[in-house]
Amino acid sequence: MSVSEKTELYFRAIDAALEGLDVYLGEDNSPFYNHEMTGRILTGYIDRLQHSFDAWENRVAFAERFKVNQAESGYPTFQNVMDLDNDAKNAERDLAGLPEADDLRQEMIDYILLKKKFPTPMKQAMAKRVYLEHVQEGDVFAPYILPETIKLAFNEKTKRPVYVVHWAAFDGTANLPLVYVAVLEDSSPDMLKKLVSSEGKLTSGLDIPFPIGGLLNPDLAHGFDDFCEKNSSYGLTLATIADNLDKDFEHLHPKQLRRFVMGPFYSAGLTSHGRVVEKILESVSQVNNAWMLTWTQQELFSISETPAKWGLFGSTPAKQTFHIETDDLEAVRQGVSGYERHALVPHEAYQAIYASGKRNDVFGGYKTHVVSGGQVLRDF
Repeated sequence: MSVSEKTELYFRAIDAALEGLDVYLGEDNSPFYNHEMTGRILTGYIDRLQHSFDAWENRVAFAERFKVNQAESGYPTFQNVMDLDNDAKNAERDLAGLPEADDLRQEMIDYILLKKKFPTPMKQAMAKRVYLEHVQEGDVFAPYILPETIKLAFNEKTKRPVYVVHWAAFDGTANLPLVYVAVLEDSSPDMLKKLVSSEGKLTSGLDIPFPIGGLLNPDLAHGFDDFCEKNSSYGLTLATIADNLDKDFEHLHPKQLRRFVMGPFYSAGLTSHGRVVEKILESVSQVNNAWMLTWTQQELFSISETPAKWGLFGSTPAKQTFHIETDDLEAVRQGVSGYERHALVPHEAYQAIYASGKRNDVFGGYKTHVVSGGQVLRDF
């Protein structure tokens, strides 16, 4: 199989995987659909991934060879992600330096007629124009995607406003897209005045046009953006990130933190990080069905808060105590209260894995979901 054929197969496989994941997240009986709007949050980032892969597919027509992290994640290397982000930011400028599409078509015709050769330079310029126009049409999955506040609630016990915030990063070491969702209480005096009434309730009549770019608290928004950028590495456990957040922001109190690790991705003949999986996938007759997408959902929550203390010799801010499931060694390693591993496969690939007698080897510890006929059959 040639490099171009492998590249084409990779794009078809990842397209099918992301489409299946989008279906899984969006169905109204999905466990994610109504849980803190998680399905809606993740769907937005899946859209970004799909748009990125569409753009990369256009880019390979004129740029250097497209590179995939075959030995670990099955996703494009971080350099591809940075290139795409940079091209998206400069698309308007770069398009201005290219001939218009109609002019390029005429140049190609003239070139063929005069030189009797394939018009490679003009073809590449046209491919670059199509690529740049595409990246302008929607958001790509950047190395770091700024936080958004999508919900305001109220804790009757603590009398604090509660924010639901999400952000994302593409980890450059693990080559994996990561999505974060945090539930934060805010005890900032200014925000308590703005959002909490004298009766100790959330102020009525608030007209906030969610989603809000950044943290709802404007005094902390810039610092929170910087914090998330510096603390979104896959190498950091959720416990470490939450502890850092608790220490760095006196008036922000992390009550829940979740991370969705969108991978690894396995594809027959292309990736090499799951020998058992990929050997079985090679037996699938339809190559477009020879893939498997996995993801991990991690969660950390606070079980108590030590109140702030003020005295003559100093003060101590409020501090969270986070629950780590110590009965589960993997939960301890990940620094989480709990986690779930999921696997999404086409029906034909699932049949091949089942027939091989390796089902437990492949899917042990995973909730398995099977794509069949445009639907997702859950929890096999």
